[in-house]
Amino acid sequence: MSDTAFPQRRSGSPRSGTEPPAAPPRRTTARSAVTVTTLLLASLTAVVAVTVRTGDDSSHLGPMLIGYGVAWLLFAAAVRAVRRAPRRAATALVLAGSAAVAVAALAAPPRTSTDMFRYAWDGRVQAAGISPYAYPPAAPQLDRLRDEWLFPDKGDCRGWGLTRTDRGQCTRINRPGVPTIYPPVAEGWFSAVHLLSPADGRHKPLQVGGAVLAVGTTAALLAVGRRRGDPERAAGRAALWGWCPAVPIEAVNNAHVDTLGVLLTVLALGTATAGVRRGALLGAAVAVKLLPVLALPGALSGVRSPARVARVVAALLAVVALAYVPYVAASGAGVLGYLPGYLHEEGYSPGDVHRFALVRLVLPDSAAEVTVVVLLALMALYVLWRGDPARPWRGALLLTGTALLLVSPTYPWYALLLVGLVALDGRWEWLTVTLAGIVLYLCGRQSHGIPVQALSYGVAAVCVVVGAVVRSESARRFLGRYTGVLRARV
Repeated sequence: MSDTAFPQRRSGSPRSGTEPPAAPPRRTTARSAVTVTTLLLASLTAVVAVTVRTGDDSSHLGPMLIGYGVAWLLFAAAVRAVRRAPRRAATALVLAGSAAVAVAALAAPPRTSTDMFRYAWDGRVQAAGISPYAYPPAAPQLDRLRDEWLFPDKGDCRGWGLTRTDRGQCTRINRPGVPTIYPPVAEGWFSAVHLLSPADGRHKPLQVGGAVLAVGTTAALLAVGRRRGDPERAAGRAALWGWCPAVPIEAVNNAHVDTLGVLLTVLALGTATAGVRRGALLGAAVAVKLLPVLALPGALSGVRSPARVARVVAALLAVVALAYVPYVAASGAGVLGYLPGYLHEEGYSPGDVHRFALVRLVLPDSAAEVTVVVLLALMALYVLWRGDPARPWRGALLLTGTALLLVSPTYPWYALLLVGLVALDGRWEWLTVTLAGIVLYLCGRQSHGIPVQALSYGVAAVCVVVGAVVRSESARRFLGRYTGVLRARV
């Protein structure tokens, strides 16, 4: 067996993970667990539907904040309850609940992001035989492709998500004066959804596509749990993705293409050993959104063979290069689109310190960026050398989560990849990083004088550290002795 193969455990054999074996639930307890979980999921579904119908990130922020808060509480309670349900029932509940919350998020157009409108436009442009990297949406060369939905010309252009181009046109597309930023596999997804959509589909086909990807990722996580010989824990872990409130909001209602990258990353780490297939799947994920490149050190965890490393890396690079070929032929160097401008705008360019909030608490602004790069490089080396080859997602989670903590991005959909990795590994404390991004996005960097960016990510960092300490072997031994003493006294 190779050093990266997934160990198959016999029923009843001891586990080497961080969680103790699950005891068979009593019939009464199991039945009540199913009932409680079902009620919690029904409540979560209703809250998601009401939230997307009544709240948004500008004029109706209150309902969005309240809805999000209630949804996260219900989510936590449901994940806890399903762990006591029988395995088959738990699996069915996870799939049904994932589908239910996804359908609930279809109840309204996008509420907190306008990225979907760019997706729809890019799909339309490609269907017309034009590279999406060739012209910005406001370019006169694309006038014939405009319609009343994406470019409403009636009214005063006031309302959620509306803006004007340099030519005075009203549009729903953000940054209409610059070409697209999205890599080629993402553009392929936009094109495929457009070709499969009815002429008057508007936002709904992309949302339905997001729902399919979200539920498909839940199914993939369940399959990975069975593959790794841990079916008892598979449902509880998959629920961390399928029921997480960030998924119906960001993956379905806002239809962020990041979800496709999450699915490909889960398949790469969970269904393939360190070789060409893993590299190809991870390369496709990188060609959706660049963030999954952080999973590469985890994908190579503990691999000592240079040939195996070369196969993974070569496959990744080959898939990314091949995906770009048709667009390079059409647009040349323009395939980078607005990426350089976006990095500058979002505070990632040299000398800009709009990010790195936690590092800036202890270091001068001028040293923040260099420090973050060095820390991430060291973390990547640690994952490569000390990571668990049987659990490549663990190193990917560590590096991705650390990167999000150090960079402290504003956009919560960046953390969808983190949610997928949490569902693979079960270390739920990393979900606080996702919550930090949501709070920052909805409340802004400063709220009533409170530094939201540093505070939200700071709390998340503390939760992650506490979780790591509690999961440590010494902490488990201490808790075991302490509970033993209590039982003896009782």
